[in-house]
Amino acid sequence: MRYVTDDNRKISAILAFLIIPISGFAMDVYVPSFPAMVKDLHTSISSVRFTMTIFLISYGVSQLFVGSIMDSYGRYRLGLISLFAFIISNIVIITTHSIELIFVMRALQGFVISMIMVSKRSLFIDVFTGDKQKHYTSLLSVVWSSAPVIAPFLGGYLQHSFDWRANFYFLAFYAFVMLLLELKYSGETLKQIRPFHLSSVIRTYQNMLGTKDFAYGIIVLGLSYSMAIIFGMSAPFLIENIFHYSPVITGYAALSSGIALLLGGMLSKYLIAKDFYSKLTWANSLQGVFAISMFATAHLFTSIFAIMFFVIALHFLMGFIYNIYFTYCLTRFPDNAGISGGLTSGGGYIVTSIFSYAIATVVNIHNQQTFAISYIILVILIALMLLTLRSYLNRPVPVVN
Repeated sequence: MRYVTDDNRKISAILAFLIIPISGFAMDVYVPSFPAMVKDLHTSISSVRFTMTIFLISYGVSQLFVGSIMDSYGRYRLGLISLFAFIISNIVIITTHSIELIFVMRALQGFVISMIMVSKRSLFIDVFTGDKQKHYTSLLSVVWSSAPVIAPFLGGYLQHSFDWRANFYFLAFYAFVMLLLELKYSGETLKQIRPFHLSSVIRTYQNMLGTKDFAYGIIVLGLSYSMAIIFGMSAPFLIENIFHYSPVITGYAALSSGIALLLGGMLSKYLIAKDFYSKLTWANSLQGVFAISMFATAHLFTSIFAIMFFVIALHFLMGFIYNIYFTYCLTRFPDNAGISGGLTSGGGYIVTSIFSYAIATVVNIHNQQTFAISYIILVILIALMLLTLRSYLNRPVPVVN
């Protein structure tokens, strides 16, 4: 088997950065097509939303255990198999008219994408050390954030020019190109195989989840990203059915949101040396100001532009918070990079899937006020988690005699 060495680690890292956005593309590229899918598949809004939720649940749950599998059996071959399975699943979605079969394929996609993501995230822990490792892991979240910028924007044009199936043609082609490049240039990164022992894996999970700053981070990540998912679930119906714009406008709205998220992540990288807790609390406080202002001014505006002003501000701060805590959690347990990376991302996505679907369904988002309510709920929950984190960080340390 070919391994990643000093000679090819640069090209392998570049390939990893090219593959990392695939999870965001798989999640977001078809968002502008939600209304069209409802009509073409003769199904309900909640069913089409559930195609995203089931992906999130599968993606999140899978990452809880695929990390330990990859720590024991390697990253490279499993990553290649997952890329191939992802291609096949997209072909099945393209050819079916059954929403139930799409549910199954989206669940499969969540699983294989989790394998791909854990494999590629682990590369930066396996191959790099010290400041370079911190640099790459911080950059990782910024690169991942590029998908929410590009995917719905691209999906809007694909829907406008073709139909909703064009999104899945794109995903299959993207994965096929990445598979060819991986076969030619990349390789295995795991230097030391750890025998798979279930009891040992369970103890590792217990140790990580028992470390409260890490466990709190998973919840904060999930609640933060729920803002982006709620927007993705609700914006197409608001923009296309209420304001009667085309899917292209949905793509532009998602593009604005994604750029805000990306810039927030970049700012957090620039301020990486600043106090960890202070950065989080300031950003969360500003989120509260914008969310409340969004609610208070709802009666003054009936425009998608007013809604997007607040969405951009809130998602910028969300990207800032997410990148700070994601980098922290990802590097918290370097000796178990696969497990910690899977638990960080997977646990976060489980939290996201639960809260985003519940809030989008219960609040019934159809205007600026209901959008604001959903954001206020999430901001309050994040604030409560940060207050709990503060009490943990400020706890007295026992003196050992």
